[in-house]
Amino acid sequence: MNGPSPRFGSVDPAMQEFLTLLGVDVTYVRAEENTLTMLADTGEEIPVIDYAGGYGALVLGHNHPEVVATVQSFLTARSPILAQASRQPAAEGVITRLNGVIHREFGTDEAYHGVFSNSGAESVEVALKHAEFDRQLTIRELLAEVEGHIGEARAAAARGAALPAQDADAGIEALIARITEVNTSVAARPPLFLALEGSFHGKLVGSAQLTHNADYRTPFAAMAGAARFVPFDEPERITKIAEEERAVLLDLRVDADRIRVVEREFPVIAAFFLEVIQGEGGIREVTAEAARTIRQACTAIGCPVVVDEIQSGMGRTGAFFASSAIGLLPDYITLAKGLGGGVAKTALTLVSGARHRHEFDLVHTSTFAKDGLSLAVTHTVLDVLEAADGAAYRRAAERGERLKELFGTLLADHPGVLRETRGRGLMLGLEFRDLSDAPAPRLAEAARSGLLGYLLSGYLLRTHRIRTFPTASAVNTLRFEPSIYLTDAEISALESALRDVCAKLGAQDEAAFFGPEKAA
Repeated sequence: MNGPSPRFGSVDPAMQEFLTLLGVDVTYVRAEENTLTMLADTGEEIPVIDYAGGYGALVLGHNHPEVVATVQSFLTARSPILAQASRQPAAEGVITRLNGVIHREFGTDEAYHGVFSNSGAESVEVALKHAEFDRQLTIRELLAEVEGHIGEARAAAARGAALPAQDADAGIEALIARITEVNTSVAARPPLFLALEGSFHGKLVGSAQLTHNADYRTPFAAMAGAARFVPFDEPERITKIAEEERAVLLDLRVDADRIRVVEREFPVIAAFFLEVIQGEGGIREVTAEAARTIRQACTAIGCPVVVDEIQSGMGRTGAFFASSAIGLLPDYITLAKGLGGGVAKTALTLVSGARHRHEFDLVHTSTFAKDGLSLAVTHTVLDVLEAADGAAYRRAAERGERLKELFGTLLADHPGVLRETRGRGLMLGLEFRDLSDAPAPRLAEAARSGLLGYLLSGYLLRTHRIRTFPTASAVNTLRFEPSIYLTDAEISALESALRDVCAKLGAQDEAAFFGPEKAA
């Protein structure tokens, strides 16, 4: 144990120390749309423009009036929040409405079933569990087929059917024993999951193994199914990985008077997971061409595609599903964050009818999933997003284009400081150049320590009252995920702030970021 133990415990002490170091250890007392109200040490209340947006959860902003009214009405009516093991018409309604959106955006008539949970990471865990459940049932079905064929071969051998040459002397029972031994070993093989390099799918036991950042993954690697990571710009590597991991079961076939040993493909890879716009990986977009390659490769090996829309979904990118813009129809879709309207903690895993296993509903349940209050909020969120023929999606696209134009201008004006802007709609990233070799020693040290993005975030908050953070696995990239109600004035404030940051970085003015007393 490090350091003396306090008399009473504390909440996230290491995180609190980190926030204090960065100068963002502030208290917020109110929130509305894109504004958080910060309480200063003097008691003064200071407005802060929130570009972090609850890490993507606040597509409708803080305390949206229709969402708040729904919560108030629900509680005033004393409606049941927890009534497990009963009919849930509100849950069915959500699934029906989302199927309508899927059919509209993807041009399919595939029916999707829903499994509710409580957080984004849990919705990923549901997909992991369901994919493995499906794999196990498939293995069971394969082994049952093999057993049936073994019985047919045993009967054929009794009638005098010829065995393979290498098994002729040992006899049919020895052949069956050899096949059974091989199949028992192969069938015990654990699942393998695939994900893209740079991915972030959560920090729970299973989802952490799909998160590419080794700091989050490796301490818990022994606790869950393994993953292999596909290079972001080389989706064709899926096929090569499948070949490297290939395994087969042995089966018997009777052809006239001859018994043959044949191979049956064994499902090693349980699922491929991806974010079509990586959040913590630096706001990187999967292209339509890459999506086609992924779909073709996964279909060829019988592997379902799980699209994580936890951060990119719910209208943030100009459509309800970001994957619809690149034509990638998922087998599974995970949703959370914006699903709760910035108020409820709720999540959902959608499973295509072609993949869904009805038995799963009986082996996976959750006490707080699809609670009445969260469902009411989700219906209101869908009302707001779908109103006026999807005006919210159009506004997300328009506001996003306005921000992207701003970032493009900044890139042109400060090429020595800024490297690239990425993303779509209101899920954008602005990458700063690596300053590891900067003349200013403290700036260089911050960059080498992976703290540059956090340093810039602290400066933006303290000096310009703008709140944002870097992406967790690409810390030179600042994220910008405001609500659809972003105003021109808020964009202008961001422009002034970023121009100031770029100017000071260009001048190597480390005193501005650390304070004169800490400057070298």
